[in-house]
Amino acid sequence: MRAGGFQECRNLRGQKTMEGNELYLTVLPIIHISTGLTEQILTLHPDRNFATEFFPDEVENYANLFRSRASAYLIGGHVTRYDVAPEPLANGRVIVHVVQYVS
Repeated sequence: MRAGGFQECRNLRGQKTMEGNELYLTVLPIIHISTGLTEQILTLHPDRNFATEFFPDEVENYANLFRSRASAYLIGGHVTRYDVAPEPLANGRVIVHVVQYVS
């Protein structure tokens, strides 16, 4: 990974093909002040410190939801795809590492 959270991608011949942004999945609770409506949103952060630490029995649901919505609504322009990979932690929790590929 290069400085700034970018990962260079190369094909089998070693030619640069695209770059990827190193990101982490975060679940944020949102409370709307004007209405009191409460919801959760999924977002991505480049800083590992903001990653949500999921329990092992819930991580696949969140990862699959992100995969589904990202492939349907977040690919286009310079964004070509997302790779989503749960990563276990020493404390038994799991974070979700996401690479957003751009070209």
